Amino acid sequence: MFSQVLEFFHFGCTSEDINNLSHALALKEGVNTVMFPVMIDVCSAICSLATENAHVPLLSKTHGQPASPTTLGKEMANFAARLSDIGKSFSEVKILGKFAGAVGNYNADVVAYPEIDWPKMTEEFVRSLGLEFNPYVTQIEPHDYISKLFNLFVQFNIVLTDFDKDMWTYISAGYFKQIAKAGEVGSSTMPHKINPINFENSEGNLSVSNGLLCTLSMKLPISRLQRDLTDSTVLRNLGVGLGHSLLAYKATMQGIKKLEVNKVRLDEDLEQTWEVLAEPIQTVMRRYGIPEPYEKLKEMTRGQAVTKDSIRKFIEGLDLPEDAQSSLLKLTPHSYTGEAENLAANIWNVVDLKSGFKIK
Repeated sequence: MFSQVLEFFHFGCTSEDINNLSHALALKEGVNTVMFPVMIDVCSAICSLATENAHVPLLSKTHGQPASPTTLGKEMANFAARLSDIGKSFSEVKILGKFAGAVGNYNADVVAYPEIDWPKMTEEFVRSLGLEFNPYVTQIEPHDYISKLFNLFVQFNIVLTDFDKDMWTYISAGYFKQIAKAGEVGSSTMPHKINPINFENSEGNLSVSNGLLCTLSMKLPISRLQRDLTDSTVLRNLGVGLGHSLLAYKATMQGIKKLEVNKVRLDEDLEQTWEVLAEPIQTVMRRYGIPEPYEKLKEMTRGQAVTKDSIRKFIEGLDLPEDAQSSLLKLTPHSYTGEAENLAANIWNVVDLKSGFKIK
């Protein structure tokens, strides 16, 4: 019996008719069952940071200098929204397969069995595997879908790198304490240290991963004429690029679990930067037609030591309606956070981790 079907194992197909389907199935199962669950965990953990700290005021830094206050939760919500948005795009990627022979035209199949509708039959076969069908191919499936998929991973990783760097900076500024892990060595010579190694580990692996994934996404769609072999050796690295991403996601999760907000340190920085109230004061001055508000505040605050008392004295000297002046006098760096708290508290209304992060 086996001898009767032996020659049909390779009937009308090349090695790429087999390989492209196996790569597609491996990628689909790998990202759905291994990658996406961890990415969802990361997004969920950042959302929790956002809602739990929605009310905690934080001194912003633009260009590394004190800027209008925000809340710690709002800054976490920014990342959650960005990552979730990328997650939604994954569902738009179609994992494709082909089974059209040596140059994509079913040449040999048609000669051997001309009565069969080969495009229809092969489409049914590819779809039976749970893949989308690509009817326009050469000897290879052109790998454009892999490029789209990996570009989304690269984008996700870039945003997560931004998150890792910010968390590292917040820890360095003392805004977060790190919970000590029993037996962990912070420094080989300085026993007191708890280094932000998880965020550093994540950042490093994201860099390696993106290097590989970018190379794959740029190389794989290119094949001379109907086929060259340059994609063959490159395809062996599909799992390597994703593997470094997986290590990074798990490291970020470990880093988040060790965080403890240091509200005392956050309050100290806010209390020392009353100059950030120059923005709302000059804006209210504009509303009520006081001339040259920016210039007046610039003269008072730029390069000067600004205190609660000096700000209060400046406000009291303004020709403002009583209610507007009273409102400004009540303002502090801690309370000048706009809609930050509400934006952070409502992050779950924006983040969608159910319809995103899946490939059908």
